[in-house]
Amino acid sequence: MIPIPVVVCVLGGWCAVYLADTLLKSSSSLKASYEDWLLTYGLSISPFHMRWQTALFNRQFYSWGRWKPKFLYLWFSVGMVFGIVAMFGSVILLGKTLMQTLTQMLTEAPRAQNDRMLQVVVPGVNLPVSQLTYFFSAILISGVIHEVGHGVAAIREQVRFNGFGIFIFIVYPGAFVDLFTTHLQLISPVQQLRIFCAGVWHNFVLGVASFMVLFLLPAILFPFYYTGVGALVTEVAEDSPANGPRGLFVGDLVTNLQDCPVYNVEDWNSCLGDISEKSQVGYCVSAATLQQLSFPTRVYRRLDGTVECCNNSSLTDICFSYSNKLDSHLYACLPARKVIEASKVCRTNMDCQKDFVPSFCVTPSLENQTRLIRVKHPPHIDMLYVGHPMHLQYTVSLSSFVPRQNFLSIDLPVVIETFCKYLISLSGALAVINAVPCFALDGQWILNSFLEATLSSLIVEKQNRELVGFLILLAGSALLAANVALGLWMVTAR
Repeated sequence: MIPIPVVVCVLGGWCAVYLADTLLKSSSSLKASYEDWLLTYGLSISPFHMRWQTALFNRQFYSWGRWKPKFLYLWFSVGMVFGIVAMFGSVILLGKTLMQTLTQMLTEAPRAQNDRMLQVVVPGVNLPVSQLTYFFSAILISGVIHEVGHGVAAIREQVRFNGFGIFIFIVYPGAFVDLFTTHLQLISPVQQLRIFCAGVWHNFVLGVASFMVLFLLPAILFPFYYTGVGALVTEVAEDSPANGPRGLFVGDLVTNLQDCPVYNVEDWNSCLGDISEKSQVGYCVSAATLQQLSFPTRVYRRLDGTVECCNNSSLTDICFSYSNKLDSHLYACLPARKVIEASKVCRTNMDCQKDFVPSFCVTPSLENQTRLIRVKHPPHIDMLYVGHPMHLQYTVSLSSFVPRQNFLSIDLPVVIETFCKYLISLSGALAVINAVPCFALDGQWILNSFLEATLSSLIVEKQNRELVGFLILLAGSALLAANVALGLWMVTAR
């Protein structure tokens, strides 16, 4: 469910704005001056919607639209082809997403949601509050680049450009351009396609550019940061199990998880995934050490069927299981750090046979899904973590970039990485959604112009072409609405 404080703040804020707007417009003494002020600054207010329009940037738009006409013609012609392909591709993608959502609803498979390419994002629900700055900034930039494409393409096709603006709808920011409608209707369908497809084309280019920056980031930051030596801890949550005197600290460099080497953040996530999916590894302990460290204990079974042989109040001892030639189910309560430090990991006793010293592979006897993980972060003593591997992943933030100098920020590469990822996903999503043949989106005008350009010789009557377009738009709108409605239900109601 959406958090109540978020709903109250959003509704309360919009109610206050709309109430103030209504009172000022109703006041006989203030109405004229208030409306003049709105008109002067290009502001307009309606329920859950506020917009600002200006002609301040018109000269810049005209400068861009008249720069290298041949290049712009080629640029927007390529964009036209991309936009048409994107229109058909978006329908296929939405259809696939809808089927995945319906499958998840019927099977109630919680992991299926992560496999969907398109997901509804609700701030405060499936988007962390700490990520809101990235989210809204990326949406605004993607929207501005989208509208710049429309504006420059329109000027290139000799359509009058009236102005540029920014709006806020509920909590989502966006941008728009104001074009002279009569000019749009007078140009050819192909010229219209160049204008209407320019937005999704620019979103695609922005996504590709962001991906290139993300891909080349190690090379770009090479003079200041080096990579490939481990995962640098940038934040440890207060409630993290890794927080403590022998835990992880900001600035620590993690190099190993068990016997899995960690060279970057991807390795960290991959190692934790493998540890979570595979059974608990054991540790080689000599028979003499095992006899010296172990002491008599009472063995009992937990509710999940696993075995415990240590005192529940112990913070240093762990129950280990092992086998010998006579008995395959032996248990010993051992001090975890003494057993694990400098020990080789193993799966069976055969992995421990070395130098003819009798040794056993002792495995921690823990509850299901719980793991004992040795985290190496030299020069500090190894951290021993007991818990679910994903808890460690969710509560510890890391970076693959290590500063070459102490005065360099450890957060800067993370900020750039995160922002690029948001630009890639949100700019790509904006391209996909706007390409859908749906009422009030770019896809509506792309479809209409496409039908005029391709079917005018096959379907002579304009009224019949409009009917075909209307039916397609109706189907596309229903498809998009179904995806949004079910996506919202999956995020907020489940």
